[in-house]
Amino acid sequence: MIDVMDTREDAAGGFEEHGAFEEHRPLLLGLAYRLLGSMWDAEDAVQEAYLRWTRTDPAEVETPRAYLVTIVTRLALDQLRSARVTREAYTGPWLPEPVSAAAFGPLETAEMTDTLAYATLHMMERLSPPERAVFVLREAFELPYEEIARIVGIPVATCRQHHRRAAARLAEGRDRFRPSTADHTELLGRFLDAARGGDLAALTDLLAEDVVAWNDGGGKVRAALRPVQGRDAVAAFITGLGARYGFGEVRIVEANGAPALWTHIDGHEQLTAFDVRDGRVHGLFAVLNPDKLGRVRPAP
Repeated sequence: MIDVMDTREDAAGGFEEHGAFEEHRPLLLGLAYRLLGSMWDAEDAVQEAYLRWTRTDPAEVETPRAYLVTIVTRLALDQLRSARVTREAYTGPWLPEPVSAAAFGPLETAEMTDTLAYATLHMMERLSPPERAVFVLREAFELPYEEIARIVGIPVATCRQHHRRAAARLAEGRDRFRPSTADHTELLGRFLDAARGGDLAALTDLLAEDVVAWNDGGGKVRAALRPVQGRDAVAAFITGLGARYGFGEVRIVEANGAPALWTHIDGHEQLTAFDVRDGRVHGLFAVLNPDKLGRVRPAP
């Protein structure tokens, strides 16, 4: 015979375990997304962490947050290692999946905002999986090197080296003094006016000399298969698109904590994120692959 009181206690314990996990879910999702650049993969990692959490004896867990961060980081590292092979075979440039920052709760620090920025996520693709994990855990979550070393499974000295190397590789293009939302939006408005009007001079003036435009169609939508590099080439590319296809309805949306442009070009939806520094556009990231647009598609 089943003891009713025992059943209630088990149920209560299950609710407590569920509540403890849900308390940390936004943080874990933000961690996994920063490591993987894909919300689909991040959700898979967090769900697997939840399953492991339900099979864990609570008495063995001293600090739930640290325990869950460790699980999610290691799961994400395993995914990232296999994903690198897939991304190398991707049709054209692979870009991160854009998301709304609201999915991860309030971004309380400049470091958390910076590591969610689209340009930073794109640059993190240059790092090895351990370098990326060390960088994110140190920069976004401000964990001590000793704890990061335990999570990643490397010596503390190696951990410091990974962070130093990652920070150096990402130094170019990282600016803690990014424009305000108002300034960013105002620049996007001028960019759009110049592009729609075919004003090559005005458009060129908004672009940094070393600007690069990436286009991710994933083989599902026609897009440039190589990055377009340099002010003149990017300006000509954009005005050429406008002249040939037009830009359709354009809306400013939030993606990765910053304003971005949502538009239709040649009948296809597209989100374009911008790396804006010192009043000029240093990078354009056009995501056309429909599989990556579901998290930022504006309401009708």
